[in-house]
Formats: sequence, C-alpha cells, structure tokens
Amino acid sequence: MTDVPLEKIALITGANKGIGQETARQLGERGAVVLVGARDEVRGKQASAALTECGITAVPLRIDVRDEACVAEAAALVEERYGRLDILVNNAGIAGRFTPAPSLAAAGDLREVYETNVFGVVTVTNAMLPLLRRAPAGRIVNMSSHLGSLTLNADPASPMAHVNMLAYQSSKTALNALTLAYAKELRDTPIKVNAAHPGVVATDINGHRGQRTPAQGAVIAVRLALLDAAGPTGASLSEDGPVPW
Repeated sequence: MTDVPLEKIALITGANKGIGQETARQLGERGAVVLVGARDEVRGKQASAALTECGITAVPLRIDVRDEACVAEAAALVEERYGRLDILVNNAGIAGRFTPAPSLAAAGDLREVYETNVFGVVTVTNAMLPLLRRAPAGRIVNMSSHLGSLTLNADPASPMAHVNMLAYQSSKTALNALTLAYAKELRDTPIKVNAAHPGVVATDINGHRGQRTPAQGAVIAVRLALLDAAGPTGASLSEDGPVPW
C-alpha cells in the first residue's frame, strides 16, 4: 500500500499583497495549502478570496509579527487545524522612514523597522518552530535583499554603492545573520533555513519603482520553500545564484 503524500502547509507573512501574495499564489499552484498571513484581517480575507478564485486552497490567518500574543494565537490556530507546518516564509517587511544620510536618522527610525524586519522574524520563527519540527522536512525562507549584503555595500563598484538607507539595509543585514543562526541550530534536523533575494521588485515598499514584478520576485522564495533533501541550508540566494553576505 502506497502512502498518499501530505499536502504541504505553507504560511507566508505579509501575504495580502506584493511578493508575499505571489509567493502564496505560486506555492498554491504547486499544491500547497497556503495560509495567507496578514496584519489586516480584511485584507487577508480579500487576498485569500482572490487566490481561492484561482483554484488555490488559501486560508486567511491574521498575524501581526510585531505582536507576540497575536503570533502565539496564530500558531495555536495552525496547530489546532493542521498539527504541523511545512513551510514558513518570513516575508513581512517595511522600509521605514527614508533619510538622506545615516547621520540624519534617529534611533526610533531603526526601532520601527527592526520591530517588523528583525524582531518580528524571531517572534514568528520561534512560535512556528515546534510545528515545523513536526513536518517531514520543514523549510524556512527569510525574504532578504541585496541591499543587506555587507560585501556588496562595501564595494564602491557595486550597484548598491549609492544606496545608504540605514534602517532598512541594516535590518536586512541582521536578517541574514538570523538566517545563519537558525540554520546552525537546525543543521542536524531535516529543517532548512535560507535567505531569498528577490531583486528590485516593484512593490509598495519602494513606490513601485522596481524593475521586476512581484511574480518574478517570488520565484526564488518558492524555490527555497520547496527544496528537496539535497538542497542547501544557511545559504543566501537569488534566482541567479549565491548573493554574498
């Protein structure tokens, strides 16, 4: 008797628009049950309905990554309904207030961005990790950015050389460090943890000035979410290959 493969259960934070919604769409098209994580309950339901109309099994899940109680409640709902989580995509992120130079930024500017981009990832990952451990092969994907690469930012010839957004860039550098830390902790488990770099995607976060579409930006996140046992962990990857830390 052959076992019937389990449907993958995938949670994507910030999935009501942009790269998050496209990640949900592409995972859903590949047969996953997608939990559409959104801070705004109404927008989450609307995004889920749109995905459902496309034949995707999409379930709205209210989750404010900055609110530990809300995240704990979301984890309890996932446990009650599914008993496990196969894929976690930490996609929710903000750019914060743009300042023309680091010397003009305030500590509060960094705190605001870090609450979502860094502390929120820790909160969600730790809450969902017991459920990921119950999956046959859990996958954690952290949505990073080339702008967080210290190597690229230190190179005067890099396309990143002219960009100096203290709060956002340093938050993505910190996210890269989190990725490595969790990968180290989970190296002897079936769980893989990687950073996805979508490129410059036209979304709300940059006023839709990117050269790539959300659908294109989601490709690398989906690829890392569906890695087989031979895939990497603790890696920093774009569609074109490794991105230096």
